[in-house]
Amino acid sequence: MKAGNSQIAKEPGPVIRLGNRSRFTLVILILIALLIPALLLNVNIGSVPIAAGDVFRMIWDAIRYGLANLFTNGGFADKLQSVTGSSTESQILFTIRIPRILLAAVLGGALSVSGYLLQVFFRNPIAGPFVLGISSGAKMVVGITLVFLGSFFSGVSSFTMLAAAFIGSLLVTAVVLLFSQKVRNMSMLLVIGIMVSYICGAVTDFCITFASDHDVANLTSWSMGTFSGASWQNVGTALLVCIPGTVAALLLSKPIGAYALGEGYAQSMGIRVRPFRVLLILLSSLLSACVTAIAGPISFVGIAVPHITRSLLKSSKPSFMIPATFLCGAVFCVFCDLIARTVFAPTELSIGTVTSVFGAPVVIYMMVNRRRGMED
Repeated sequence: MKAGNSQIAKEPGPVIRLGNRSRFTLVILILIALLIPALLLNVNIGSVPIAAGDVFRMIWDAIRYGLANLFTNGGFADKLQSVTGSSTESQILFTIRIPRILLAAVLGGALSVSGYLLQVFFRNPIAGPFVLGISSGAKMVVGITLVFLGSFFSGVSSFTMLAAAFIGSLLVTAVVLLFSQKVRNMSMLLVIGIMVSYICGAVTDFCITFASDHDVANLTSWSMGTFSGASWQNVGTALLVCIPGTVAALLLSKPIGAYALGEGYAQSMGIRVRPFRVLLILLSSLLSACVTAIAGPISFVGIAVPHITRSLLKSSKPSFMIPATFLCGAVFCVFCDLIARTVFAPTELSIGTVTSVFGAPVVIYMMVNRRRGMED
């Protein structure tokens, strides 16, 4: 009897644990709950404050008018003018703040997913488009395009910028892949990525010396990373590239999960590893190229956000990681953009400066923990 009582006394009480799906649902709800006030604050706060009630009223009027006149003749600019009206508040809301918020959210999510795909590809949580020099390659080719192609044409379209950034991303990715076959140490591969980044930066600086003062000013502002030049055309381009790219990555969740367990396991599951690797790197390059072409190189988002998401989910399941990473990246960049606009207003910080302040400590923490785990 005593033994039985002692046995009963030693039994632990009930422990409540969240399953993977329940935790995923909870994390998504938390991120949405964070994104909504971030969007509202970005809309309300600025040199011209707009009350939340006025924001909702103008958006509702725009939706009603837009639906009523959806199939009428006229260009997008004419319809937008008709919807927004002529008041200062409506013009600021619909031509500056809403495009900027949407661009920050979409590009932040896309850059985070791009970083996650690279981490799966290299099987290392420290891999990312900025650290490996991929963003610098995109910046280099976009800079060359802006300086030399811009001198022959009055303007360079967003799709031309996207194509240039994609080419630059693929060039640097090819170099990194070439070295990854020779160098198995990830720390050495990161050093190579940093050196490639310096080379790309030197080529970009060389091009700037031959540019006009106007091009130098634009390229310098863009190269620091900014959402200040957001327009509905940029938002359309970002949506057209980033959303299908993210959906494509989500559709590849099962092969990604198998590949993360090793190439041998992926082959045993019927996955053609070499074409899959090419597809993975193309998707990652396309997403990061879109971000770089529109907003410039943005640092540490592609590394820090997937790590934060993985810590929240307590899981590396791709079908959970990809949507949660996209949403977490959107929240991260929208809040960083709010800080960049408001902390030293009317002076605006570059978005890359703010993301570095918050993202770099996360990367340092990851590297210290990884080093400690290897020593243990």
